Amino acid sequence: MYATHDAFRRDLDRLATAVGDGAADRPGVRAGWANFVRQLDVHHTVEDAVLWPRVSAALGDRPADRALMAEMAAEHAALHPALTAVEEGFRAPDNDLDDRITTLARILGDHMEHEENSALPLIQEVLTSKDWDAFRGAMARRQGPSGAAVYVPWVLDDTTARQRKTFLAAMPGPVAIVNSVLWERRYRNHGWWR
Repeated sequence: MYATHDAFRRDLDRLATAVGDGAADRPGVRAGWANFVRQLDVHHTVEDAVLWPRVSAALGDRPADRALMAEMAAEHAALHPALTAVEEGFRAPDNDLDDRITTLARILGDHMEHEENSALPLIQEVLTSKDWDAFRGAMARRQGPSGAAVYVPWVLDDTTARQRKTFLAAMPGPVAIVNSVLWERRYRNHGWWR
């Protein structure tokens, strides 16, 4: 979760930099944006469909924690208009695209911080390893093999050696090998954000 959130933050910074440099219309920037939107959609769709229901089912009679889960859902919903606004800004880049990106970064940043500080500790408290396995399995199915071939090097892009090691240690063994032999090269060849 934290690694994925860091990748979202990194890509929003890259988007803001590209727009600030007048490069919003470059194919690499548009492709980087398209991947960002896809990764965010996969991440939130699986959270909404698999993770949050499991957390809610484990809460029992805990109204404050149930309210937190409702806040997570509302924050996900609030992202859609901000994403649409950036997409519309790409079509008319003279219209405050940088402000739209700033708004999206604020909304997503606030959500991720709220999730990291409040929801993830709760999730760690109430979910079992079986629940986490179900979440990881749903994420893998949603991504599919071709999605994993993008997701793994995307998350690892611009990470430290320690972050890389920690992330790959949580993956099935062959992922690190396939990533280093094949996926990373393909990912770099996309030229996203350039």
